[in-house]
Amino acid sequence: MNRSMLVLAALALALLLPTAAAAKGPSEASITGGSLSKALKLAGNGETDGTPLGQLTMEAGFFPAAYGQSPDPMLPARPSGNLGPKLAVRYVVPGGDGKTFRVSQDVYPYAKGGAVTYMKPNQLIFGMGTRGGWYRAYGLKRTLIKQGLPARAAGSGSSGSNLALLAGIGIPGALALTGAAVFFRRRRS
Repeated sequence: MNRSMLVLAALALALLLPTAAAAKGPSEASITGGSLSKALKLAGNGETDGTPLGQLTMEAGFFPAAYGQSPDPMLPARPSGNLGPKLAVRYVVPGGDGKTFRVSQDVYPYAKGGAVTYMKPNQLIFGMGTRGGWYRAYGLKRTLIKQGLPARAAGSGSSGSNLALLAGIGIPGALALTGAAVFFRRRRS
């Protein structure tokens, strides 16, 4: 048997055998916490970027945080500074044979420098523990806003410039007080 016949036979065998590749992405996710008045629910195919659930899993770093990836996009440590309000994402991952895995991930959509996520290591999924860690989630905030997340964290100013707002109110107020003081001094004289 020559080499080309061997290659053709291997290809034919591969086409005839059922594929063993199982889906390893979530089939649904529930997002709670922060300033959400009710849970955001996403369902469907969590493995393709063309669905809301798929966008969530891709942008939140679900796959590298759950299974690992090379090159590794995970951050070496927690980002510094205030991350803002935390949302909790609860993924449901079908595992075949009636098994279902539940994996949690924390999401900080309002973090300075862009959204970040954190998945706790060693959550059970497909007989192994999640890799876990911190992930810089570019684009995730925009995706969550499309699903109903408020554009700004509750209690935050429109641009974070509350001092400028107070100064804007304070200057006219100070001028008014000065004018009033001058007026009353003149009346006494």
